[in-house]
Amino acid sequence: MTPRILVETAPGESRVAVAVGGALLDFALWRPGAPDGVGDLHRGRVLARVPAMAGTFVAIGGAEGFLPDSDVPGPLAAISAGTMLGVRISRAAQGGKGPRLTARLTETEAALATAAAGPEQCLLAGPDPLERLAAAWPDAPVLVDEPALLATLRGTLGARARLARPAFDDAIAGAVASLAEPTAVLPGGAIAHIHPTPALVAIDIDSGRASAAGAGKGVAQAALNRALLPALARQIRLRNLSGAILIDFAGMAAKRRASLGPVLAAALADDPLRPRLLGFTALGLAEILRPRVHPPLHELMTGPHAAGLAALRAAAAEPGRLALRAAPAVISALQADPFALPDLTRRTGASLVVRSDPTLAATAWQLERP
Repeated sequence: MTPRILVETAPGESRVAVAVGGALLDFALWRPGAPDGVGDLHRGRVLARVPAMAGTFVAIGGAEGFLPDSDVPGPLAAISAGTMLGVRISRAAQGGKGPRLTARLTETEAALATAAAGPEQCLLAGPDPLERLAAAWPDAPVLVDEPALLATLRGTLGARARLARPAFDDAIAGAVASLAEPTAVLPGGAIAHIHPTPALVAIDIDSGRASAAGAGKGVAQAALNRALLPALARQIRLRNLSGAILIDFAGMAAKRRASLGPVLAAALADDPLRPRLLGFTALGLAEILRPRVHPPLHELMTGPHAAGLAALRAAAAEPGRLALRAAPAVISALQADPFALPDLTRRTGASLVVRSDPTLAATAWQLERP
């Protein structure tokens, strides 16, 4: 079957899924009012070189990025406080740290940066999630459920972009909804319990209802773990898990788990971020390093902005004029998003009354009649 790119829209957010039949191959959240900035070309201003950190802090207009020495193609001596230079965001901000930058530009980018004048500024926006997936899957039709977005996409995607209502069928909607859960069902009845932490992502495999009927326990456990590896690698990609990832496989003795290495490495090979299997610890935990470029899905699906967009999605489904009463952080996140609230008004024909309520929990919200 031919892969399809499916775009389900809501106020301030689109869910972009690449699917074959009812199976997800790739997924991304697209929030036009809150892009992560990856790929943006900036005219930046050097704040300070920090030799001890082997890099330079650069102001890029409303943010402060870090430019590693290894991403500077010319002599480092040419970089000093106040120097203006062209940089591109190569990794989104994370953990309270600013974005990662590179000064290794294409000819086109270098020409734009050289021609620019004035203070620090964004010269060219990077590709949005739909553009990235459309480029990664060039033969896939793009099915969109919103005529206004379709009209915009026709300018870049031409006949590839088509109207489809709904964009998601029940199988795809269920698969997308499952990505918000901390567990994933794998072949053979196994379950992956996914636990992101500030330092790493821990994945614990529970054999679930799988049994060793008809075979020795060790043989059955090895077969179960080998069978689930492609689906596990797909979950890592769909959820955009990144950084250090440790996997505790089901049942197998620690000394036997290294035998899973070749199959696991093969399962990871199709991932465009090229994650590396580093080996197995003394406890038998598989160590994977997957580059972090864009924020992982669990970060995007939590927090005040995600809560606010969930409220707008609910408001779009309700007839009549509504008011949103929400925690101050939720209201602030929506007001900082220049696209979300106007998009709701465009869709419904009515503006949403927003009310900040400091008595509510950090991401709590309620829809009310004004």
